[in-house]
Amino acid sequence: MFKKFTNGCVNVVNRWLPDPFLFAIILTIVVFFAAMIGTAQTPMQLVNSWGNSAGFWGLLSFSMQMALVLVLGSAMASASVVKKGLAKIATLAHDNKSAILVTTFASVICCWLNWGFGLIAGALLAKEVARRVPTVDYRLLIASAYSGFVIWHAGLSGSIPLTLSGGYTIGEVTYEAGTNLTLFHPMNLIMCGVILILMPFVNYAMHPEQDKAVVIDPTLLAVDKEKEYKIETPAEKMEHSKILWGVILVMGFAYIGYYFYEVVVVKAGGIGAIPNALNLNIVNFIFLFLGVLFHGDLRKYVDAIGEAAGGAAGILLQFPFYAGIMGLMTAANPETGLSLAKIVSNFFVSVSTSTTFPMLTFLSAGIVNFFVPSGGGQWAVQGPIVMPAAAELGVEAGRAAMAIAWGDQWTNMIQPFWALPALGVAGLSAKDIMGYLVIVLLFTGVVACGGFLAWAAFF
Repeated sequence: MFKKFTNGCVNVVNRWLPDPFLFAIILTIVVFFAAMIGTAQTPMQLVNSWGNSAGFWGLLSFSMQMALVLVLGSAMASASVVKKGLAKIATLAHDNKSAILVTTFASVICCWLNWGFGLIAGALLAKEVARRVPTVDYRLLIASAYSGFVIWHAGLSGSIPLTLSGGYTIGEVTYEAGTNLTLFHPMNLIMCGVILILMPFVNYAMHPEQDKAVVIDPTLLAVDKEKEYKIETPAEKMEHSKILWGVILVMGFAYIGYYFYEVVVVKAGGIGAIPNALNLNIVNFIFLFLGVLFHGDLRKYVDAIGEAAGGAAGILLQFPFYAGIMGLMTAANPETGLSLAKIVSNFFVSVSTSTTFPMLTFLSAGIVNFFVPSGGGQWAVQGPIVMPAAAELGVEAGRAAMAIAWGDQWTNMIQPFWALPALGVAGLSAKDIMGYLVIVLLFTGVVACGGFLAWAAFF
């Protein structure tokens, strides 16, 4: 019964799921006509709201930040010192059970630290584990490595909470919540902890009997050789210069130290103020210089960035369209002041209470994620709807924003867009892991729904 269900999900996805960019186009058209009908604006008024600098080009800075999250995290994961660390972690796996437990546990932690790093590190770890435990089901192993991605938006590279920590303006209202009210809120940490502890065992429970396990040919797991560089010309010597490498590292880490010194000492915030000081810029800055440090060579780091940059193509292409959708959502009729975002927001208010609103937002965000498979893009689409509705119901901005964040990461389990980097490393296709990830989806959905109800009840 279970196999029929999961195979059915795989067949539906393979047959009907187009490229995510087409979703952005389709959603643009749907929102355009919905706004025209709902707000009684003319087509040209809406076209102007869609294509102007506040619409289509309104997320350029944010798009660059999100592209860097992926590129910098992926580049750091490819450093030889990181690969050696993953190889040491893989030594903890000695049978099928420990292989799945170790891979899942490590993947969750890596994705919580940085989702770009976690995607690549999880896949690389899974290959190391498969070398040591050749009897493990390789499909489930890679699914376990990817399952950690279900936690990314509740972690240190979560675009929505980090954006909100610096204040985010929607229309004429600015919403703001420090990371102590989002990422480091006790309830968010509890939900993350439950998934970190229990999901490895959920994944192992799906391991098939040994005679039905799909194992990988060991010859396909050959260790990639490190690229060798010739250092002969003056230009090549400069590219590999330890002096230049060291100077830029000193500058980078000096700024990082000063940034937090200013928060803790100069502004008298104390150690407790450090979480609130985190935002996308400083997180990316830290990962950039950690990547330079771990690669140990400027030329190697440049090449690692080049290899990782291809993964950001979807962000660069799709985000302007998401920004345009945001422009359509917030475009108000100059006579009535009515916008599509306001119409939808009023509907949410009418069917929700302050207790149920975050849970319903989480579920709706999971659905929207099918069409907008990007945390930043989803924030652009749903933020203008959810945040005003939350304010009207008396739901704090941090809790409402985290409901969107959790919904976004939740259905990534059965949305193959972000799985592509990990699948590329593993040499598998989405259909190989999708069945297992349906169970991960159901498990994490229960955790999140219960968590948001508890958030309302106890905090």
